[in-house]
Amino acid sequence: MPFASPFPLLDLPKVDILTYLFPPGQQVSTKPLWIDSRDTSLSLSPAQLLQWVKRLSYGLGRTGLKKGDVVMIYTPNHIFVPVAYLGIVGAGYAFSGANPIYTLPGKFRFPEMVHQIKNTETQIILAHPTMVKTAVAAAEKAGLAKRRIYQFSDTECETLDGVKDWRAMIGSLSQGDEYSWPKLSPDEAVNTVATINYSSGTTGLPKGVCVSHYNLIANIEQTIFIRDHKKPYTRETRPPERWIGFLPLYHAYGQLYTILMAIKLQVPVYVMKQFVYGEFLQAIQDFKITHLQIAPPILVMLSKRPETAKYDLSSVTDVLCGAAPLSKELQNDCSRRFKMQINQGWGMTEVTCGAIHVPGGVNDDSGSVGQLDPNTECMLLDDDGKEVATGEPGEMYIRGPQVCLRYWKNDVATKESISEDKWLRTGDVAVCDDRGYFWIVDRKKELIKVNALQVAPAELEAVLLEHEHIADAAVVGITLHNEEWPRAYVAIQEASKGKVTPGDIEEWIKSRVAKHKHLVGGVTFVDEVPKLASGKIQRKTMREWSKADAKVLEQQSKARF
Repeated sequence: MPFASPFPLLDLPKVDILTYLFPPGQQVSTKPLWIDSRDTSLSLSPAQLLQWVKRLSYGLGRTGLKKGDVVMIYTPNHIFVPVAYLGIVGAGYAFSGANPIYTLPGKFRFPEMVHQIKNTETQIILAHPTMVKTAVAAAEKAGLAKRRIYQFSDTECETLDGVKDWRAMIGSLSQGDEYSWPKLSPDEAVNTVATINYSSGTTGLPKGVCVSHYNLIANIEQTIFIRDHKKPYTRETRPPERWIGFLPLYHAYGQLYTILMAIKLQVPVYVMKQFVYGEFLQAIQDFKITHLQIAPPILVMLSKRPETAKYDLSSVTDVLCGAAPLSKELQNDCSRRFKMQINQGWGMTEVTCGAIHVPGGVNDDSGSVGQLDPNTECMLLDDDGKEVATGEPGEMYIRGPQVCLRYWKNDVATKESISEDKWLRTGDVAVCDDRGYFWIVDRKKELIKVNALQVAPAELEAVLLEHEHIADAAVVGITLHNEEWPRAYVAIQEASKGKVTPGDIEEWIKSRVAKHKHLVGGVTFVDEVPKLASGKIQRKTMREWSKADAKVLEQQSKARF
């Protein structure tokens, strides 16, 4: 039998996202909600946002867009990104965010920008002034006219290389006031694509994940329920909160909190245009941030970097950590040192954002990612497709109202990942105990097989991060003479360079893990472990490194047999 959420079923509205966020007859707040962390004089209230949203929606309609057309943003974070997100989605179009690290033509990720424009058949691009050159070049390669690109910033811009400011396209104040967004029927809310966020995937080019208005609303309601569960207050009596918006807003994690939940819960968010660790700590201190939504690399920084001690972080009471595996050792170390409750969650782009969380009122020190969100089911299956026993690892399949509709224009990938009865194959391996708490072992495709025994990279990475000289680490399998072994790519603390060798680390880990988990594949020092903006290690890049290294190492060593 599938695992079911232990929580009561939620009644989830089947309406469009703007009607959900701004219900008819409800007064819209005029208090600043999105505030620039560097210049607090720049801010938007929900009332101001809604006015801009309606003007943008009106203007997009004048460009000849049809319902369901895709509008892309290509920008770092700033306080007007929520305007673009809701103006596009609310008007009945589909929002797609391009990663702002897609920079200049010829650079590594530039082809992915072209792919995303082509794949979505993007009709309009809202590009930050610093990224106009790349947007124009990518659009030209993808067959999109330059006149369909607009500069998009929090301040008005002069025309650049023939590209006008987005304010030249939108409606006037009076046109915005008169605009009424299209209301969706229950069936339309369930099936209308709101966002096409791109999943990193494990093979091939990134895939567009189609998320509906109903998916968004369901995940907001699920997340609010679980974060408040067992807390000593209700949704209505929640004490004031303050957040910091450093998560990238082209990504689902940032969108859920900085845009959608911020409005629903009326939580002010201090938006960072660029993540700089010192500025992040300064913002927490200055603005008395109460809650953080982060990925594990932030906890690594908090734990390892000496400048952390210079700042007062005592205002932070609650931390949600997701997007990548987190060891209980690191979790508990930071929780004790900084006197903050750190709870884990699990999610992926294909479940809108999240599906499993440790309830907000539960102080967990076991490293669990938590229990199933309301209205959510899970199966754990072995390699033969059979359900595993409690406590045994199995690949996780998720079903719930937050599971995406499909992959954009990729029927093959959709059929491989989503069954006809809406079970999503996640590719993550998990175990579940008799209380319904889950622990993630690792990605199924990333498990290393050593003499038929499985080695989870995340486990070894967690051990490596306990080493005093290691700032970050990634583990991948390397095949030498037809045998697979764990291999580590390690970033050393700046102050530790010259004090430790790869061989020292290979020896150090031997007393801490079973023999089949020893780093027989070696240790290599790197300047930086490659990661996505969400915090996930770029496993595909690591495997490419490993393959290249294997060609050299095989010539330097003999086979065991």
